[in-house]
Amino acid sequence: MPDTPGTGPFTPLKEIDPGLSDQVVYRPADLAALGTAKLGVYVFGNGGCSNDGASARLHLLNVASHGYLAIAPGGIYNGPGKTEAPPRPADASIASYAPTRPAQLKAAIDWALAENERRGSRYYGRIDPAQIAISGFSCGGIQALTIAADPRVKTVVIMNSGLFVEGETRMGGMVETKSRIKDLHTPTLYVLGGPTDIAYANGMHDYETIDHVPIAVANIDKGHGGTYWEPNGGAAAEVVIDWLAWQLRGDAEASRAFVGQNCGLCRDPQWEYRSKGL
Repeated sequence: MPDTPGTGPFTPLKEIDPGLSDQVVYRPADLAALGTAKLGVYVFGNGGCSNDGASARLHLLNVASHGYLAIAPGGIYNGPGKTEAPPRPADASIASYAPTRPAQLKAAIDWALAENERRGSRYYGRIDPAQIAISGFSCGGIQALTIAADPRVKTVVIMNSGLFVEGETRMGGMVETKSRIKDLHTPTLYVLGGPTDIAYANGMHDYETIDHVPIAVANIDKGHGGTYWEPNGGAAAEVVIDWLAWQLRGDAEASRAFVGQNCGLCRDPQWEYRSKGL
């Protein structure tokens, strides 16, 4: 499937930056077109904790088209510009195999903020350190929860994911328990695929359990695969973009998707939406 251009005002691109060679960077192609506006940062853990940093490329290109620097660990292993992925070990299991690690999400934040300060960087002075979000799909969502305590993070988006209702969550080399949600210190959005999503029960239980930060959950009847492979990342990407605009940029228009009796998600028949503390 070809890349799609996003719905924002900036034409996006994806690339491997030599300074962050084990991750895929998505950004507006023409940074000068930002003018005085600053880039937000959206760091994304891949489904399956895979090392294909292009596995959610339509979603991430759309986010980038709205003036964000989006980063996913791994290489470009599908779509335009793809290269050959390294083979997966024959004996690898979902519980133990970890082609990417949560530390790479934190490293992406480190790199972006360092580039913002480095003279000669294309990002010099172009990133707002107060606009940092972490996100992830399925196993990548658990990676995001693992680093949610990072004080630089201003909002968290968990997609088609959640900690196991009972016992330990073991995947991608991680061993987590429900206590991890106590690390959340920012407004948090869960985007789930409805009852047929294998992560539905986990994500909904996270939502019910979280009582210390503002929290919302939006379900669309798409199952675990979500809308990642629809043009521009589909309806879920648009919800995430509105959430980022509200939480990172204080956009009052975007907030109307989430708050008020007649909120956009409340009225949209394809979504089932709930929130607490917003």
